[in-house]
Amino acid sequence: KHLSEICKAEYPRLVRYCLWLLAELAVIAADIPEVIGTAFALNILFNIPVWGGVLVTGCSTLLLLGLQRFGIRKLEMLISTLVFVMAACFFGEMSYVKPPASGVLKGMFVPKLNGQGATADAIALLGALIMPHNLFLHSALVLSRKVPNSVRGINEACRYFLIESGFALFVAFLINVAVISVSGTVCSSSNLSSENAGHCDDLTLDSASFLLKNVLGRSSSTIYAIALLASGQSSAITGTYAGQYIMQGFLDLKMKRWIRNLMTRTIAIAPSLVVSIIGGSSGAGRLIVIASMILSFELPFALIPLLKFSSSSTKMGPHKNSMIIIVISWILGLGIIGINVYYLVTAFVDWLMHNGLPKVGNVFIGIIVFPLMAIYVGSVIYLAFRKDNVQTYIETKNNTAMQTHVEKGFMNPNGELELNHGPIREDLADIPLPQ
Repeated sequence: KHLSEICKAEYPRLVRYCLWLLAELAVIAADIPEVIGTAFALNILFNIPVWGGVLVTGCSTLLLLGLQRFGIRKLEMLISTLVFVMAACFFGEMSYVKPPASGVLKGMFVPKLNGQGATADAIALLGALIMPHNLFLHSALVLSRKVPNSVRGINEACRYFLIESGFALFVAFLINVAVISVSGTVCSSSNLSSENAGHCDDLTLDSASFLLKNVLGRSSSTIYAIALLASGQSSAITGTYAGQYIMQGFLDLKMKRWIRNLMTRTIAIAPSLVVSIIGGSSGAGRLIVIASMILSFELPFALIPLLKFSSSSTKMGPHKNSMIIIVISWILGLGIIGINVYYLVTAFVDWLMHNGLPKVGNVFIGIIVFPLMAIYVGSVIYLAFRKDNVQTYIETKNNTAMQTHVEKGFMNPNGELELNHGPIREDLADIPLPQ
């Protein structure tokens, strides 16, 4: 079973619906940066206003579905190639601007936040890297692989999945290091031109292409925009699949891909359009940070069940996490949750003290917001300390016939033998899976 299915079996109906709603909101929040990123790419390529690009992104759903006809793996390869091109460009720019190696290494391993809004940006980066809906997605996609259903086979598959995920995160880490090092070095240069200084004062995805001019010349904007467009569409792919698994796991509902994609895209377009009209590219760039922060705040509601279930013998049997992994993962998870709660409380209190509103208005806002904060913290505590009772791991070692079929992958989720049932889950068979 994948994560959303186990949540459905474990939690009461109200909790399950709340978790489903939060997961759906995470998909929509992740789609907002994709919409704005696509709008920025269209602005760079065709000089379309950002608000116009937001409207055009609705049509990119049709483009995405058309490209998927060639196969998900081929589409992923194309997107990865474009993103790696941009990554190579930033690494080339690093060799040109030559950021101090000591500063880069210190920034990688010594946490430091300077300036107003730095904490918010760090939390947004965390939410953008570890998206809560992707935790549901990855736990479902592994079921599409033809893995021997034996202890040894599953352990080997887990090892390869760990390597795959670790490599992807490591590449993302290197790209972030390159982007931050280049932007920091260029924008802190003493001989910075007045035009570039203006870009650095309001650095967004729409204006960041100037950072690559030293290595790409006039083509820097085009390459940057194509890679930005590709990364946005890759986010749309993961959001579509994650939303389908979340709906099916929590609610037993299935939806066609184009309807699912169009629904989330339409909901994401509304706030993106309003902000881009009122605030322009700067406001749209800020909305990306806000949406990513929302993802970070929602992360505990997917992370806590994942940590609990993957460390439970009643859920995982012999495949549960080792004690070392349990300790390390919970320390990191509690650290993420603590940072979110600390920032949420301190940022709101600071805003109340310095917003300039009348005292009556601040009292009224406090009466509304503080109970919501208490509900948020209480929900996190409930998920963390609730005792799990439902057993989802099916023991077969004492049943020779069943174990034989299990190791061949011919057992359905209910533990019933099906000689004609293949190694891919029956309830996932009609959902388009990566080939």
